[in-house]
Amino acid sequence: MQVVLSIAGSDSSGGAGIQADLKTMCAHGVYGMTAITALTSQNTTGVTSIVEAEPQFLEEQIEACLSDIPAQAIKIGMLPSVEMVDVVARKLLQYQIENVVLDPVMVATSGSVLMRDETSERMAEILFPLSKVITPNIPEAEVLTSKSIYGKNAMEEAAAELGTKYNCSVLLKGGHGIKDANDVLFDHGKITWFEGKRIDNPNTHGTGCTLSTAIACNLALGYELKDSIPRAKEFLTRAISTDLNLGKGSGPLNHLVG
Repeated sequence: MQVVLSIAGSDSSGGAGIQADLKTMCAHGVYGMTAITALTSQNTTGVTSIVEAEPQFLEEQIEACLSDIPAQAIKIGMLPSVEMVDVVARKLLQYQIENVVLDPVMVATSGSVLMRDETSERMAEILFPLSKVITPNIPEAEVLTSKSIYGKNAMEEAAAELGTKYNCSVLLKGGHGIKDANDVLFDHGKITWFEGKRIDNPNTHGTGCTLSTAIACNLALGYELKDSIPRAKEFLTRAISTDLNLGKGSGPLNHLVG
């Protein structure tokens, strides 16, 4: 069985973070391991509090997992501090994991800020170059490039800028656009678009976590990046389309669609 490690925060309501990652891994038939960066008190309406893990404890979690059970892929989500970024970089270099999918989680679906500016800068500097692919959405890419992004050409330019600067592949997600949910991949000089239909469903809590983890699962299963992305998008579409309706805010997806 293939193994995927998620390094991310915990969502107490189960829709995003570690919980969404594990559900996605189970749906893909891989074995999931976790290293928790933070505990959050949150639900579909927002995040009310965050308790960060000690950086040393995060390192011990990662070491406990990888020293015993080798992973074919790693998904990285919420990293609240510069110290945690440094820990993750150190362990990635130690274990030389080829398939690293980094979702630069800066703001939750509810609008809650999950990462400080200095942390995002450090993450870009030392973790992006260690990743096979990063998966920013449009608002996150705007922060990373300090530019407004609107329209197809701007998305291509932003993805190319990030990919060239940090020597990694970039999947810029278009779900925050108006008309569609098309994503663009910049893969070491090559631009590829992946079409996605916009689903009339406000329950999108955990979509970013789910997509990035699904990509990691497919990479672990032996698919190339160009094949892993459409497979992951198709899974995400199914998870949203079932129209699971839980909670008073932006509800979770149905990861049990398989």
